[in-house]
Amino acid sequence: MKAVVMAGGKGTRMAGICAELPKPMLPLSGKPILEREIEVLKKEGFSDIILVISHLGDAIREYFGDGAAFGVCITYCEEKEPLGTAGALALLKDTLAGDDFLLLNGDLLFDVDLSRFLAYHREKGGIATVLTHPSSHPADSVLVACDKSERVTAFLPPDTARPATKNRTNAGLHFFSSAILSRFDEIKKTDLDREILTPLAAEGQLFAYHSPEYVKDMGTPTRFAEGERDLKRGLPQSLKQPRPAIFLDRDGTINRHVGFVTSPDQIELLEGAAEAIKRLNDRHVPVIVVTNQPVLARGEVDEAGLGAIHARLEALLAERGAHLTDIFYCPHHPDGGFAGEVAVLKRPCHCRKPAPGLLLAAAAKYNISLSHSYMIGDSDSDMEAGRRAGCRTAAIGKMSADIVGNSLLDCIDQILKNEDFHA
Repeated sequence: MKAVVMAGGKGTRMAGICAELPKPMLPLSGKPILEREIEVLKKEGFSDIILVISHLGDAIREYFGDGAAFGVCITYCEEKEPLGTAGALALLKDTLAGDDFLLLNGDLLFDVDLSRFLAYHREKGGIATVLTHPSSHPADSVLVACDKSERVTAFLPPDTARPATKNRTNAGLHFFSSAILSRFDEIKKTDLDREILTPLAAEGQLFAYHSPEYVKDMGTPTRFAEGERDLKRGLPQSLKQPRPAIFLDRDGTINRHVGFVTSPDQIELLEGAAEAIKRLNDRHVPVIVVTNQPVLARGEVDEAGLGAIHARLEALLAERGAHLTDIFYCPHHPDGGFAGEVAVLKRPCHCRKPAPGLLLAAAAKYNISLSHSYMIGDSDSDMEAGRRAGCRTAAIGKMSADIVGNSLLDCIDQILKNEDFHA
């Protein structure tokens, strides 16, 4: 399996830090960014690495050589003139033919379970899969819109009118099948997002792999400083290692309880909720909403409507610098007799709290250690779902729980003080 690292950028936004080195060679806590990437690739089983170089590329070649000193095989693809973010693939058509390959930016600090990512890519069967993650600033980011099967439907730039969608952005890691190479008929400057990924999305051949794993580009001085800080704290491990999470009920825990929510306009954040979630984001703790949504079974909201409600929730959190890892919801309701009800959803299930199905599904998707995680909510059914899943519990109110607080922020503050909660 080959990995192609785009390491030829000039890094003009980083000139204030160092103008004499190519951006991937900037030392991050004493080690070049690119070396940290190669270490992760080696750990994940990628021993055949192609470095695409251009600006000041000799510094990269002199440092890494053939890769033997780093336990990998490194070859080079040198651009004689700038070929953009994808044009070098035309130079590599013969080298990459016949198998899937990983394409990634050369300025990423990351730790990702790439075998899990690759398995997902092959399961979906598209030509390409892009890793997406929440952005702390979605208002000025290109968002990735997907359908229920995680097929990418559109890229939504910030300077256009955008429909409600989840807070997802391209993290800079992509798996491609070799079929993509047929699209590079000539050697020319090519923009990956505009000329490759966008047409693939229009053809239904692009999927998104959403992950809470740590990925941060070092493209600006601010993000570079954040990367330095995170390395000193210790980066969270990839999904190969079980990790604790915080599960949250929605209504009455994050947003004000107003009965059945059927419109985005009804979503109003509770005081301190965004701050609580941001504290977890800053520690890279997965934050997963698990919520019963009988409005679907009752016929009061359809899937698109619920998507708009959750997009509103995510947008309000993002305005305050917070984000959710994911939202899991139960669409069922066992009782009948409602006008417009959806018969197929009117049944008992294993996902409607107090059943633990939503938590178990999230744990399977994100390799969560349930015994080290917390379920936080404002109802007895939340507490029971958490216990049945094997989690510890935290209640907003006076219910029986391991931790009790007056708000989500109270609960989170108490959890983060626990020495046995390690994220």
